[in-house]
Amino acid sequence: MDLSWNAAAGDTVVDRDDPDLALDTRELTSPTVIRNEIEIDEGRARAGVPQTTQVIVLQPVLETRARGGFTLWPVAESAPYGFLPLHGGLTPAEVGAAVMHIADGNSAAPESGTDPLGAFLHGLLTMDDLFASGGLRITDTVTGATLVPGCCNGLDERRDWWEVVDGDGWASFGHDPSPVAERHGDIVRLTVDAEDDGSPVLALPVAELRRLLAAAERDLADFLQLAAAWAPLHLSGYAVPAVLALGRALDLPAGAPPLNP
Repeated sequence: MDLSWNAAAGDTVVDRDDPDLALDTRELTSPTVIRNEIEIDEGRARAGVPQTTQVIVLQPVLETRARGGFTLWPVAESAPYGFLPLHGGLTPAEVGAAVMHIADGNSAAPESGTDPLGAFLHGLLTMDDLFASGGLRITDTVTGATLVPGCCNGLDERRDWWEVVDGDGWASFGHDPSPVAERHGDIVRLTVDAEDDGSPVLALPVAELRRLLAAAERDLADFLQLAAAWAPLHLSGYAVPAVLALGRALDLPAGAPPLNP
């Protein structure tokens, strides 16, 4: 299979040239890439003009914030108001950064006398309603158009994407920007910012979006597995409850992966 069109190790690649969509598929790590061969103009296609290749990348991402001077465990540098893709191929420092951002976003005042590590993790370990700021980022690598989750959107709200493909056919994902997804027959139109009249719009078949969403769930489960291996090395006696809390923050099925000793 030709990967010269900029797929990378760690991508899940689906070649639309294969009518069965299974005979030429490679399951790698992450993120997920769909190679979608589309005819921009049927007349040009009939005349033998080469088709345009559209590559859609969908990633579950965690919003990052600036936090200087963090020393409780090693963390990768994060840009404020940036996005960190979550999948099973992160480095230990990137896992540490993800855990830091999730814990920081669920902070709560600890009891006096709590050790520094327990104090930082207190909210994550004790709050009933946990939140992981972010969502799904979708990029057309040909045009560069990218839909990112808006302000106040959480990774738990990725469930609304299933309403687009299998439910009422519409969902929005935060504000500033205000991304919107709408189903029109067998096609889903993704408006990067519904508040901008000139906003870029991405489009892809419903069936392909459904496959991408399923792959995103695998990415998050793989990340949690990675965090379960990382936690005992850095969170000491807090490792088990912290991984359970991470699963709840990411709205993954109850129960953490087995922890490595």
